[in-house]
Amino acid sequence: MGAIKTANFTDAQNAIAVYARAFGHPARVAILQYLFRMDSCVCGEIVAEIDLAQPTISQHLKELRQLGLIRGTVDGTRVCYCIDTDNWARMKETLHDFLDQDLPKLDCC
Repeated sequence: MGAIKTANFTDAQNAIAVYARAFGHPARVAILQYLFRMDSCVCGEIVAEIDLAQPTISQHLKELRQLGLIRGTVDGTRVCYCIDTDNWARMKETLHDFLDQDLPKLDCC
């Protein structure tokens, strides 16, 4: 199987694909929704809120951090998470531009 050639695509196309990956699992969507509801840094409460095992939550948090949608800060022996507001705003703008395209009035299909 060949490597994915992201260089063949525009920056916007690559960004949209990255953002879509964040929403590709309902646990990540639930984590993001929870962080928005809390409107502050959240440490251990995520596992209690979302009915998944700690390692599973940790993996999804890691994925969201790598995608740049959340930030994590160390607080003693735990990591506290919050939405990365700058990257969230960037994502909203990129997705808005993509999703706000009008469908052409074609007589096909």
